[in-house]
Amino acid sequence: MEEIIKIIGIGIIALITAIIIKQYRPEFAIYISIVAGIIIIWLIFDKLSNVINLIKAMADKTSLNYNFLSILLKITGIAILTEFAVSICKDSGEGAIANKIELGSKVIIISMSIPIISSLLELMINILP
Repeated sequence: MEEIIKIIGIGIIALITAIIIKQYRPEFAIYISIVAGIIIIWLIFDKLSNVINLIKAMADKTSLNYNFLSILLKITGIAILTEFAVSICKDSGEGAIANKIELGSKVIIISMSIPIISSLLELMINILP
């Protein structure tokens, strides 16, 4: 519970600071957003690593393919980092760049997921008569 309070506190402090700074030096407001985002990601890194370790432990018990698990974790990381970058771009008024980042990440995610999709299709072909 205290982690979310820290995250919300950092977010609100960054918001208030950015609003004040925008009045005098608008170009520095984006730096406040970036620093706050990095601090928040740093705070959640321990929780994220715990989740990854739990998923790996469950994969050991179920003999899940580590390649698929690795791909899924990478895709999740790409989605999180993309959301962070897109938010920063939109906050700075660069919606066009944000859209290009989103498009690029979607293409990368699709290309990374091809082994999983092909494996599922092979499984379906083997199951169907």
